[in-house]
Amino acid sequence: MENLKRCTKCITPETHETIVFDNKGVCNVCNNIAVKDAINWTEKKIELGELIEQYRGKYDYDCIVPFSGGKDSVWTLYYLVKHYKVKPLVVRFDHGFLRPNIEENTKRVLKKLGVDFHHFTPNWNVVKKLMLQSFLEKGDFCWHCHTGIFSYPMWVALRYNVPLIFWGEPSAEYTAYYSYDQAEEVDEKRFNRYVNLGINAEDMLVRFGGDLDPRDVKPYSYPPLKELRKLNYRSVCLGSYIPWNVKDQVKIIQDELGWQGDEVENVPENYTYEKIECYMQGVRDYIKYIKRGYTRPTHLMSIDIRHDRMKRDEALELIEKYEGKKPKSLEIFLNFMGLTEKEFFDIAMSHQVSPWKFDMESTKNESKRMEDFDAWYKGDGLTRAETELVLKRFGLL
Repeated sequence: MENLKRCTKCITPETHETIVFDNKGVCNVCNNIAVKDAINWTEKKIELGELIEQYRGKYDYDCIVPFSGGKDSVWTLYYLVKHYKVKPLVVRFDHGFLRPNIEENTKRVLKKLGVDFHHFTPNWNVVKKLMLQSFLEKGDFCWHCHTGIFSYPMWVALRYNVPLIFWGEPSAEYTAYYSYDQAEEVDEKRFNRYVNLGINAEDMLVRFGGDLDPRDVKPYSYPPLKELRKLNYRSVCLGSYIPWNVKDQVKIIQDELGWQGDEVENVPENYTYEKIECYMQGVRDYIKYIKRGYTRPTHLMSIDIRHDRMKRDEALELIEKYEGKKPKSLEIFLNFMGLTEKEFFDIAMSHQVSPWKFDMESTKNESKRMEDFDAWYKGDGLTRAETELVLKRFGLL
């Protein structure tokens, strides 16, 4: 076991963003969940009903629900349609790595609930460049995904004149950017605070020095506040109004909608509901391990510990088994980025968060191959010449 300080209640380590330990060694996320338990959820649900009624029937759609097809967005859509009979516009920003099962889930869910669906797929040639740039700069290749998921639905809200937008769980469930006793609006402040990694779309244009058209990055930019205020928008988390319980919610959408889980690289089999929509999730987790010394199993089991569903000792044993393995999907990522494996490790390790130190020699065996691996798109990556141009700009060649 690595020598990282971990929360004495859950197992979140000191390299987790926003983490602070109290004098008992308990992290601020665990303490924030205690705040959640003190909330008057009956009053919150009344507020939810009042909010929906302010907008119901006044526009072509009562609300917009941003949607990946994963557990949280499916639950949000199900809850609003089932309990409040809203007419939503369901909006998906396609990050480029959707798995076959999530596509089938989406078809079932949309047909069962009877809703309109707006699906946007951004320019893949632009996406590849943005991925490499953000990986080099932040050690996170998902900038296009982070920003697109949270900004594109806001452009759709303006286009269709739909001011009410419902997201899923509040960030207080997992981080300390906001707490449960704060009003968390999913707005530009939140977007700039932790969604866009500190890089906005205009920054990306500057990085590429004219290689991108400003229209190329519009889906990743937040709409002008003036236009949103004119719309009288509200962008909120459903989890700010109802208590969020992932296990119970997953069971309901499985029973009611036929939603099916999936295995994810290096995640225990009992978490087949988590991050099943992206076949690059294994790479993202592996980079996190290189940078911070922990991955998704720590995150998931910490949630279970906070909700008294798992013992801490059991969780510590499981992360030894599942974390730190090289994912099979890494070969796909390297092809997309035009990188060698050595370049990948050099870049990822340059973003390590102290006091964690990744040891190449201790890298565990490659993870098991997922059943749908052959169906994952593997072509049309950056050429080596395109990659080298970016690497030279960073002084890496």
